[in-house]
Amino acid sequence: MNNLKPLFTEHEIKIRVKEIAETITKDYKGKDVLVVGVLKGACVFLSDLIRLIDLPVTVDFVIASSYVKSKSSGDIQIHYNMRETVKNKAVLIVEDIVDTGFTAKHLIDLIASKSPESIKVCTLLNKKDRRRVEVSLDYVGFEIPDLFVVGYGMDYENQFRNLPFVKVIEI
Repeated sequence: MNNLKPLFTEHEIKIRVKEIAETITKDYKGKDVLVVGVLKGACVFLSDLIRLIDLPVTVDFVIASSYVKSKSSGDIQIHYNMRETVKNKAVLIVEDIVDTGFTAKHLIDLIASKSPESIKVCTLLNKKDRRRVEVSLDYVGFEIPDLFVVGYGMDYENQFRNLPFVKVIEI
């Protein structure tokens, strides 16, 4: 696993997260915002992002998975669901990476059934080449090709989440 190739530096990520937070701050001014982080991968991105959003926000989490090792099964498992009330709130789902779109679509449908004011999706990484279901992404950090990446919250077999940058890993 020492074949780590750099993709985005810590500095590049910080700059992009700040830009996204500034846009979110403008877009959500005056709204009752519920930020929903998708664990475990989005934990680092969400933490950095919410500290830079200049608005009051409520934060909740879901634990959703579809991956076994490095492959998406397409079967979404919700291991922990939100506890906050969604009704009439502007919901912002925060993902680490959107590739097949299955998880994002599942969460959008789940939240939509609870009558929010709106639902938007923010992802650090967008891997369009792997998309299997259409999903609208409102805030995207970086577009990436079909590579397996780790770091900045993303993992391989629950390792590498603590890296402050994103690297390509060959598995």
